[in-house]
Amino acid sequence: MSDKRDYYEVLGVEKSASERDLKNAFRSLARKYHPDRSSEENAEDKFKEIQEAYAVLSDAEKRAQYDRFGHNGPSGSPFGGFGGGGFNINLEDILGGDFFSSMFGGGGGRSNRRRGNDIRIIHTVSLLDIYNGSTEEIELELPTQCDACEGTGAEGGQTESCSDCNGQGRVRMRQQVGPFVQDVVRECPTCNGTGQTSAASCGACDGTGQTMKSTTLRFSIPAGAEEGTRLRMRGRGSPAPQGNGQQGDLFIEIEVEEHPWFERSGPDLIMSLPLGYADLVLGTSITIEHLDGKDLTIKVPAGTTSGETLEIRKRGLPGRRSGGRGDVIVLVKLHMPKKVDKKTKKTLQEIRENLAPVDMIERIKEDAKDRRS
Repeated sequence: MSDKRDYYEVLGVEKSASERDLKNAFRSLARKYHPDRSSEENAEDKFKEIQEAYAVLSDAEKRAQYDRFGHNGPSGSPFGGFGGGGFNINLEDILGGDFFSSMFGGGGGRSNRRRGNDIRIIHTVSLLDIYNGSTEEIELELPTQCDACEGTGAEGGQTESCSDCNGQGRVRMRQQVGPFVQDVVRECPTCNGTGQTSAASCGACDGTGQTMKSTTLRFSIPAGAEEGTRLRMRGRGSPAPQGNGQQGDLFIEIEVEEHPWFERSGPDLIMSLPLGYADLVLGTSITIEHLDGKDLTIKVPAGTTSGETLEIRKRGLPGRRSGGRGDVIVLVKLHMPKKVDKKTKKTLQEIRENLAPVDMIERIKEDAKDRRS
């Protein structure tokens, strides 16, 4: 008894399926599970299973034999090999040339046009720039099409059709995959899929088709932009190979430098405020500089404990979606001095005697009860 799945089940068709139904089912599944295209872990095994099912069911004689005996032939031997011969399926005829063109960038005419690589740079700005938004101007070296060869990489810009692929940029290869023989189309290794070669390389760019050029870029950073935001400048990336295609894009990734006391969480600003014991017991008011140009006053109520947070509404960063501003969240911490002189120690001793709980055990119980409530 064979453990193979039913071929009709593999293709997802009924036993009465026509040749057209079989071909459509195979085309859909093969596009989904082709090993060079699918990201699924078992794509290769599924692709082989789909190929085998279609190879049998698309052959009238083999289909009739399968319908009668299933996976086991009349002699009792495994039926899946069908005489030990490989299944020769022309995938390009079934899937269409556009399938392979999309995978390998091949084809003649317009399909030989390829896009240049994208470039990513990191640009650092201050938190103040994020608050206000800013217009930046930077100068950097970027690849540009070589003028001497017009990006072809050939001396004098003179290229000729690649003899290995006849200028198509693709070559057809036949490869064995398990018991199957399949025709595949790959990028031509001689011309790297461009369809063009040259007798001599351009001396100005050493045959790369590109030269570096100092470029001044101007761009705007929106107020409230997040760390890692990417600004896209279309057509400012690397030129297309051999000058035949669209230039890539330039991405400017925003990095925000550390602020002396603020950290951000979305539109909110978070800061830590170290205070002495007296400030926590008696309360205090602290004023610091703020990003919006107005002093930020933090009012600490009497009896505040270390670890509490204070919230100052609508003094954070501009919100990219809401249009309003976030909040400033202040984490209150007890500041512990590294050194204490004798006079201060004596004062602290007196304070401890005055403020120490009469019954420590009862105090511990009360604190635990407060936390639970």
